[in-house]
This record gives sequence, structure tokens and C-alpha cells, in this order.
Amino acid sequence: MQNSAVFVPHFHWDREWYEPFQVFRHRLVAALDTVLETAEANPDFRFTVDGQLAAIEDYLEMRPENRDRVVALVAAGQLAIGPWLILLDEFLCSGETIVRNLQMGWAAAADLGGSMPIGYLPDMFGHVAQMPQILARAGIEHAALWRGVPGSVDGHAFRWRAPDGSEVRTEFLFDGYDNGLDVLLVPDQIGRALGEYAEMTAERWGGDPVLAMAGTDHNAPDPRLATWLRRASSDERPITMATLDEYIREHARDEVSAVVTGELRSHVRGNILPGVLSVRLGLKQRMAVAERTIDHAERVNALWSQRDDAPFLSLAWHKIIESTAHDSVVGSGTDETCDQVDARLAEATHAARAVRDAALAEPAALVPNDGYLVANPLPFPRTALVEVDAVAPPEGTVLVATAADGSTHPVQLVAKAPTVLSDERMDASQLERVLRRIHRRELFGRQIDHYELTPGSLVFHLAEVPTSGPFDLLILRRKVAAAAAAHPGEWTVLTLEEARATALVPVDVPASGLASFRVEPSDRTAARPTALAPATATARTLSNGLVEVAIATDGTLDVTGADGTVLHGVGRLVDGGDRGDSYNYAPPAQDVLVSEPTKVAVELLENGPLRSRTRVTRVYEWPVALSDERDLRSSQTVPTPVETVVEVRAGEPFVRVSTSFLNQSADHRLRLHVPLPERVAVSASAGQFAVTERGLTAEGGWGEYPIPTFPASSFVSAGAANVLLDHATEYELVGEGSELALTLLRAIGSISVNIHPLRDEPAATEIPAPGAQDLGVRIENRCAVVPSATGWQGANAVALAEDFRNDVLVVRGTAPAEGQLPPDACGIQVDGADVLVSSIRRVADADHVADDDRGAGTEVRLAAMSDTGSTVRMTGAFTEATTVDLLGRPLSTTPVVDGLELALGPWEIRTVVVR
Repeated sequence: MQNSAVFVPHFHWDREWYEPFQVFRHRLVAALDTVLETAEANPDFRFTVDGQLAAIEDYLEMRPENRDRVVALVAAGQLAIGPWLILLDEFLCSGETIVRNLQMGWAAAADLGGSMPIGYLPDMFGHVAQMPQILARAGIEHAALWRGVPGSVDGHAFRWRAPDGSEVRTEFLFDGYDNGLDVLLVPDQIGRALGEYAEMTAERWGGDPVLAMAGTDHNAPDPRLATWLRRASSDERPITMATLDEYIREHARDEVSAVVTGELRSHVRGNILPGVLSVRLGLKQRMAVAERTIDHAERVNALWSQRDDAPFLSLAWHKIIESTAHDSVVGSGTDETCDQVDARLAEATHAARAVRDAALAEPAALVPNDGYLVANPLPFPRTALVEVDAVAPPEGTVLVATAADGSTHPVQLVAKAPTVLSDERMDASQLERVLRRIHRRELFGRQIDHYELTPGSLVFHLAEVPTSGPFDLLILRRKVAAAAAAHPGEWTVLTLEEARATALVPVDVPASGLASFRVEPSDRTAARPTALAPATATARTLSNGLVEVAIATDGTLDVTGADGTVLHGVGRLVDGGDRGDSYNYAPPAQDVLVSEPTKVAVELLENGPLRSRTRVTRVYEWPVALSDERDLRSSQTVPTPVETVVEVRAGEPFVRVSTSFLNQSADHRLRLHVPLPERVAVSASAGQFAVTERGLTAEGGWGEYPIPTFPASSFVSAGAANVLLDHATEYELVGEGSELALTLLRAIGSISVNIHPLRDEPAATEIPAPGAQDLGVRIENRCAVVPSATGWQGANAVALAEDFRNDVLVVRGTAPAEGQLPPDACGIQVDGADVLVSSIRRVADADHVADDDRGAGTEVRLAAMSDTGSTVRMTGAFTEATTVDLLGRPLSTTPVVDGLELALGPWEIRTVVVR
């Protein structure tokens, strides 16, 4: 018998893209109105809501009166919703964000009757290696997707395997998520068209029914679809209608021969549009800041606060996840759309920051206000350097940091602040105006310690922490009024601050813990030297005993690692033209590469002993734009100074490198190069619970040239070079594997271009996006370089990347001055090689899908970041541990007496709730 066919009516809803969110939502409401009316009028009608709950949430916010209608259709099996909150770009957010996306989508779907248990991923620009494990550990056995599948898959399904061995059966939408639409173009010819399509794709289907995805972007199916299909159905080729879940449950066969392991980034059956990794740099950076801020907020809230700030954390997560949409954080939308994403990420960061600061305020209330509290968000102890404001030491003394146990460490003075804040002359009749500046005791952001009032002169002495006793503003007003009346004429008003300095302080902080310290003057001989080897610098060298840097005449760096490995020429900048768009890079046919500066200047900024910093300024002549022909760079150039701050800190085995410049050129791509000691054929990058290896090429096809540019989140490694990253970054091995190139900026001016030299098919309409040129914007990037002959594992890159990305949190104490510093406190500690702790948060019963009457606990999510697994020991104030799945459902519980021992398999993600 010829193939039967199953039509799955659906739409794909880009929440925002070439129009901003609210414009698209207006269309969404009309589309879902049609879907509900069609389904209620025809019990055979089925609809799959794109796998993302956001479409339903956005609809019900405008049509709250239709909630019961949605629930009824879900219960009847006519409407398939979930499991995601949003259809995300998997490479431009953290693995933890992917998990929270699934959790929030699943929970929201449960409130409406239940989620479709299919990992539906129709339009992402490739897929991360650990997605099968994420789905499997949420109890989801099936996925369905289009882009990124390699050419080795010749059927319509394959088994997708994560690095840990987890698998999900995956329906391959090899002709896209709209393959059924061509069959429907002429309604009275559906039978014929379906027969031709089935014949053309027979090798894919074998004897299985044809899956016809009947839907596309931003459109509801025609209400007459069910009638058309009934009329076209025949005994020879029966046609039915189903949700995607129904099709897979009824027709999926377990005996699928094709197996694909790891990430999906092949171009062979669909464009994966890799240029989205590097366009609109600011969105990538703000996503990383938002994720980091909420992670820190959850950790300190769980461990050190009594406040239940779950609503604020939920709000922040929701806005982060909304921003991960594959047309949002990627930056492929219009300028107004990207501005909205930017604002949403800022709002998420603000909500998370409020929770973080409120949580830290509780332990800070135990620290005297002449001291500081330091919180370590990482679950291993560390010595961190923090900058704080301090009273400048008197002549002949030095500043030291005194810890709670009485130990002292020398500090490094970084800068001194001016002591004269204002020096004014005014008539006596104007003195009352000066007093209006004072709010209770605050003046210019400081506190009035005392004042001197003499005929013709008023002097305020300010301090951060007053020591002179009470201050009464009403008494001051009375005295000034009397003095002004007694001494008319010109007065001098002087506002002085105690001599202050910015001090760099080394602080030993326990795992997930708290420490406190004071900065005080001390006799030079009383200062105890730190155990760390000092960071030192000369005019062109920096060193700390673990890593050395020599600055070459061209401004590049020769970096020597702890094992003697040398990387020469680090930081070479190469700028070239870009005639592509937000989706794909494209070099002009006659490109001009600029790699040599016209001027180089080197300035020593700090010379240890805790931190040494040097600024290298290189001036480049970059073309201002492409010429009118688009295949040439303009002959007009603009001199562009690029500042590179090179920094080594005591105790760190890496060199920090920060670049900054004001972008004055359009249509170009700037990359930072790290030359390798020898050619390599493989790179590896960390992100989304895995370290993924890639070669020098990518698999091509479909009409998109496979440029081997790849994503990296926390670090990228090639040969002896390991680069720690601040945010999701595009990289490539160039020069036949002789150099690692990281994209610092890709400036373009259009969402899509109709004629693209490296892509046959337009990715969208050719809509101008001038904001994506980043003209007049200061472009800043930071990374760190770790030379190691033994690669990323030998360099301990997993831990170093966490250290580099996650600064300790510092707040001023708020208890009365001169009190005792509280003892250090340790939170949850996790010991184990190559282990990532992606989350520590408070969970209550309501956070879990299953009933759990054991009460609130602390959830810890770990991932073994190696192919050998990890033995982990976790300690803290808990006596019981429950292993849960990724939706929070309990799997097993064990008592804990003296720490929890966990054996993680290779690349395993494990979630544990401790109480």
C-alpha cells in the first residue's frame, strides 16, 4: 500500500523579529482566535502550538476570558502545548537557562492541562550536544527538529545521543517544519500533490506514514483544512490529522538505525545561520551578565538569607528566558526589537540584583560599618582580590587588611581620591542654600563627621563612617543663621573629605561562604607578607610566578605559562570587511585585511604586588565602510586607537586581556588572534554542560557555505592555547590550524541581504538594521589566556573559567563601627575535578512537580565536564540528600552523615536537593 499521511496543523511563532513583540502579539491573538474557533467547531481538528508556552501566555494575557476554552481543548487532545517556555537559541545561553526554560514551560503547561512530552525544536540554528540528556532527565523520550542534522541520516528519524549516552528518538523534519504546505497549495489537488511528494521522498519514509507539517511562521491554518483533508483522503492513501505528540506516539518505531552523537551543526539539510553568534555583541554580553547575576542571587539567597524572594527570581528568569528566543538574543531583528531585548535583559538583571543585594544585607548587618563583607558564589574556597574604599594611610604607615581571625595581609593602593570636594565663596545671605544640601547627616554621598564654624568660614569634614558622635542639623541651622547675621559679607564654604584611597585587598573566602575584613593603617614592619608570589611589572613585562607576559614592539603579547609553554603574538588584531548580514558573515570579493598598527604605545598602570597592569594602545587605519559596490572596502580610513589592558594577579595562572575601542567603521569584522606553537586539527569549547570538540571544517549543503566558525561559552581550547571567556563568543581555527581567532565585533547593516555570496536563500526580508553597525559605540571585550601543553584538562580550564567569570561579591558592613568582625562562614562545598556546579538555589514543595512533604531544601545541579566522569564530595549543613530529575521529581533519598559522595558518569548532569 502507498504511504498514508498524517497532517499536523501548527504555526511557528517568532515572538519578535522583523517586527517588535507587541506587533507580532497582535497577529498572534488573531491567529489563536481562529485556532480556538476552528477546533471547537470541528472535534477532529488538531493544533500544535509550536512547542512554546509563551505563545499561550501572551495570548491569555490579552484574552484572559478564553483560558477555560484553552484548558478544554488541551484536555480533549485537540491542542498540544509545551514543553518549552520559549523556543530558544541553544548556544547563546547557559545550560542552566535551558533547564529553567524547560521547567517553566512544563509547569505553565501543567496549569493548563499538561504538556506535550516532545522536545520540539523546529527552528533553532543548530542544537547543543547535551540536549538529549536534558530531555531524557526530564522524562521526555522524543524530540523533533530540522536544522543541523548531518548527512549520515537518510531516514525521517534517528537516535540522538548525548555525550553521557542518554538518547531520545528524534523525528527529523528533513524538509523543514512547513513541508506540508506545498501539498495544500491547490485544495482540490491535495491527493495528487501528496502522492507526488510521497514518491519523491519515499526513501526517507520507507513504509511509515508521511508526516506533513501543515503550518508556517505567524499564520493560523485555514479553517477549511479539515474539510480539504477529508475530501482528499482515500482508501489507497488515507489522510488523518494529529498533533505532533499523537503522530509520534502512534507511528514512531523504536527500531531506528541511525545514531547521531553530540551537537547538531551541519548545513546539509538546512541553513544554521552561524553569523548570529557574533552580531550585536552587546546582547550576548548582557545575556551573560543577566545569567550571572541571577545565579549569584539564587546562591546567596538560598544560603544566607531568610527572605523568600521566589517571585522576583521567577520574574527575572522569565525575562531572561524570553530573551533567549532564537530571533531575540541572536540579534537578527530590527533595531527596535533588539532594543526591547536589551531592556528586558536589563530588567531581569535589576530584579536579580535586588534579590542578591537584599540577601547580602542580612549577613552584612553583623559586620561593623568600618568593615566589609565578602561573599563567594562558587562552591570552592578561593583567594580573591577586591577593590574597596579606605582611609589613606598616614605618612610612615601602610594599609593592611585584618580578617576576622586577626590575621593581616598587606593591600595594594590603586588610587587616591581628592580631599577637597568643594571650595566656594558666597554672601552670608546664601549660606542657608548650602544647608539644603544636607539630608540629616549625608552630604555629597558621605556623612558629616564634624564642622568648623568661625566668622566668615564654614568647613565641613566628611567621612564614610563618622566617629565624632551625634550630629544635629537643627542646631547647625540655628548657629549658621546667627553667624551670618553677625558677620555679613563674603563667606568661604569648604567641604573636605578625609584622605581616601582605593585599596586592592586579598581575601580568603570559604566555599559558597562569607568572610569579612577591615582595612587599617599599620606600621610597615607589622605587615605580614602574603603567601602569594607578588605580581610585578616593568615597562614591557608582567609576571606573578605562574604566568609571564612580554609585550612585543607591535603590541602583541608573548605569554609563558606555568609549565613553560609559550604563546607568541597573542592579541594580534585582524580587521576585514563584512558584506553579509545578521545571519551570515561574508567577506567582500576584494577584501582588505588590516592587521598592522600605525602606532603603538605602552603605559605601565600598576606594579603589584597584588595586581600588575599595563595598557597597550595600538592605532589602526580601518576603512570607514564598504564602497557602494559592496565588494570593496572604502579607500577612506579612520584612525582607531584600540586599548588593550594586560593584567596579571597574584595567584592566578592566567593573563587577563581586555580590549576597548570606539567603533567608527561600518561593515567589518574584527578578530583577536592567538597564534599556536604548532598546527592543530581540533579545537574544543565549553558550554551547555559539555566540552565539544570540532575540526577545521563543517559539513556543507543546502546552499549555505559552511564557514567553520563555532560557539564557545566559558572557554575555548586549541593545542596549547586556552582562552577563558566572559560571554558567548564566536571562534575559528584559521591558517590551517595555526591560529585561534575570536570575533570581537561583527558590524553589519541589514537583517538579511537578498544576494549573499555564502548563502543561496535569503534568511529574511532585506530590512535595514543600522544599529547592528555599532557605530559610535565603545566596544569592550575581556578574556584570559592560559598556556598549557596538556590542553584544557591539564590547565584545569573548567575551574579557572568559573573563577574568571564569577567575581566575589563585596558589601559594606552596617553594624556599629568598632565591633568584632563575625567569623568566616562556609556554605556548600563541592570538591572534584572537572565538575561544574551550574546552580545552587532554594526550593520549596511548589518548585517540584511531584508531591514532596519533606519541606524546603537547597537544590544543587552538577555536571561532570569530562569523558571519564568525576568523583564528587559535597559538604555543608545538611543531613539528607534527594536525587531529583530535571523537573524536580524525586528519584532516591539517602541520609548524609559526613558529606555526600557522588560518582558522576562521563558528562553526567545530576541534580540533588539537600536538607
